[in-house]
Amino acid sequence: MIGAARIVMPKAMVRLSAGRVRFSMSEQALCFLAGANSIFTGEKLLTTPNNDYDADQLMFKVLGLIPKAPSFSGEEEKACEAEQCQEAVSSSG
Repeated sequence: MIGAARIVMPKAMVRLSAGRVRFSMSEQALCFLAGANSIFTGEKLLTTPNNDYDADQLMFKVLGLIPKAPSFSGEEEKACEAEQCQEAVSSSG
């Protein structure tokens, strides 16, 4: 599936997420070789258990992968800022 997604959508972010806890480091390495280029790390944004952040950092180091810093397009950044502003207003009373 990962290889097919990479062929069909060469510029897409192909993300490994739910169920990754069942994969060994070598199985995850094969996913990256097949074309995966994104993961959820840590507990945020998931409804199922996820690999520990430190374990993911170790995997990146062992596999020689360098994580890309998060980036936002102009519209996404504005929406994120508006959401944070709304949260701040809501929490202040």
